[in-house]
Amino acid sequence: MSISSRLLVALAAVLLLGTLVTPIWRVHLVAPQYPEGLGMEIRANTVRGLKENDLRSINALNHYIGMKPITPEAIPELRIIPWIVGGLAVLGLLVAAVGRRRLVWAWLGLFGVVGIVGMIDFWRWEYSYGHDIDFEHAIISVPGMTYQPPLIGSKQLLNFTAESLPATGAILAGIAFALGVAALVVSARRRTAKAA
Repeated sequence: MSISSRLLVALAAVLLLGTLVTPIWRVHLVAPQYPEGLGMEIRANTVRGLKENDLRSINALNHYIGMKPITPEAIPELRIIPWIVGGLAVLGLLVAAVGRRRLVWAWLGLFGVVGIVGMIDFWRWEYSYGHDIDFEHAIISVPGMTYQPPLIGSKQLLNFTAESLPATGAILAGIAFALGVAALVVSARRRTAKAA
């Protein structure tokens, strides 16, 4: 691979590390009694409120409807994600150093699988929190109601509009993947040009 292709892969790997220090996903809730909204951000190693007391307020509301509290300690993936991201970034740097197209394909394949598995796991987490309701002890009980926010987009949950969108970390991961693909395209074009 050319120097420019290898630099693109290295840049992709470095950008991927940005997901360790920026929010990956955001969930925002707006209702008449909360016009400024409540929000939480999911990072590689924690979940926290957008504002100081947001997560506490969300958990108080969840208690009323029989949902489990959202606590970082209850989400084992948050202990694993930093290692997966770090490992993927280190592999990317090694691939850039070696400079073999096959290795870039393999790295992008692994990157894609990690991304898909992460999205499925996040959906499963949302499903569990939104469907595992303790109706018996809930202060407000709406039989048959579930409270799963959307994976991407917005959804009405009682009087709340829940919006779930990728944040900076997910965008950086997307750009990193695109740079890896661009490295393969640049390499293929140079190969074609040399053969002509």
